[in-house]
Amino acid sequence: MELATTNESNPQPLSQLIRRSDTTDMQLKAFVCSNLGYSTLLTKMPMYDFYRMSAVANERCESGETVAQRKLDLKHATELARYILKGLIAAAIAENSADGKVVSDTHIQLQETIGKQPYLALQPIVANLRTAGDNGENLRAQNLETVENEGVGIRLWLGQKDIIWVVDGQHRRKAMQLVIDFLEEVRTEQKYPPKKSSLFPHNREDRLVSVEELSVWSQCYAITRSSSTVSIEIHLGLGILEERQLFHDLNNLAKKVEKSLALEFDSSNPVNAFIKDELIASQMVKISPGDIKDWNNDDGGLTRKDIVAVNAHLLLNKSNINSATPAVVQERVSVAKRFWEAVVQIHGFGEEGAKAKTVSAQPVVLKALAKLTYDFSFGRYNDELLLSRLLDGITDLDFRHDNPMWRYYDLSDEEINSYELNGLEKYLPDNSTGNRDTGSFEDSTEWMRFGTRHNDIFPILGDMIRWKIGLPNRHK
Repeated sequence: MELATTNESNPQPLSQLIRRSDTTDMQLKAFVCSNLGYSTLLTKMPMYDFYRMSAVANERCESGETVAQRKLDLKHATELARYILKGLIAAAIAENSADGKVVSDTHIQLQETIGKQPYLALQPIVANLRTAGDNGENLRAQNLETVENEGVGIRLWLGQKDIIWVVDGQHRRKAMQLVIDFLEEVRTEQKYPPKKSSLFPHNREDRLVSVEELSVWSQCYAITRSSSTVSIEIHLGLGILEERQLFHDLNNLAKKVEKSLALEFDSSNPVNAFIKDELIASQMVKISPGDIKDWNNDDGGLTRKDIVAVNAHLLLNKSNINSATPAVVQERVSVAKRFWEAVVQIHGFGEEGAKAKTVSAQPVVLKALAKLTYDFSFGRYNDELLLSRLLDGITDLDFRHDNPMWRYYDLSDEEINSYELNGLEKYLPDNSTGNRDTGSFEDSTEWMRFGTRHNDIFPILGDMIRWKIGLPNRHK
């Protein structure tokens, strides 16, 4: 992008110059293309310039309704901002390598802290230039060399009134703003923002940024203004109805990627990396392509989404892995390995027909065990002796389907006495509130099938395991 220049060989009336231009006009190179019969411009801009010259297309209203946007999800935008920051650090390392400069230990340390992945990229932004007029009749442009099969190349002049209105990509734009604000604050204050609001996961009470780190962040800031570009497809002169239709089509006609496939392809999340490198690569856990509904045809594996969910409880004490950071996960990997080494020793686990042989093959039971492991490793009951008692007890615990403990809520008082389950009630939550339907025992197959409401069920199963192994009662 370049500042517009005057043409001294072709003087024009001052009134015409005032009408057509101002001192802040900028030049933009673009391709003129046709998208399903409609003229569009394909271009790229440095991230910083795109943010400065763009806005979100939701301020025009018709009967009080927004034009072409949903409500901004700040949490999602923040996650994207961390992704962009991760990419800028990778870009800084690549830039130094390409220029023959030293990649410092600080570069590597910052990358390891925020996380690395094989590849990073942002998808193109879709926008509307409302001031363009029909087919761009209000724009000033000049032909450049035409590239075969890629459209007509032009040099376009944009003034301050020519705002690039974002139709699809408001969260990416907000993420860019958060990144730029973060980098400017770090450079100015030479301190990281408070931990909860910081894009970078530092662990410093004083929040001070070292000289070496400041150098890397300054390099990242420079990259947002130069080599890190944003690809944009610009539609020309769309009205309210066209913007709404374009937003709908871009966000509703695409098919969502299946959860297990998305997790299989993602190497950026440290929990996912642990699963791939430690569990799958070593064949400690077998992957099933989908949920096994017919237990007679069970291959002994778990779906990827179930393995991820179990490890989310194990490593993060959460139901998903979205908040995982390398610094947190890395220090907990050794405990996670001990957990899975104990689980795979359960009789029948991982074998063909595992679900018919042991209840431990059901993900909800693994979540209960994972939650207990977290509690005795990193949670409120953090105690190495209790953790060892749990992991040693896993292999001795009766995980057979006919263990009456699993169907405690369906037993009569006489059956509870006969099965020697007295005292278990003290470990279980009050039966007068909440969901206590843990599942059903099939008399014909003698299988205990736990229900699908895992978040209600696995804490109860954890209470049963606590009682059986002799671990502290969480209700006291």
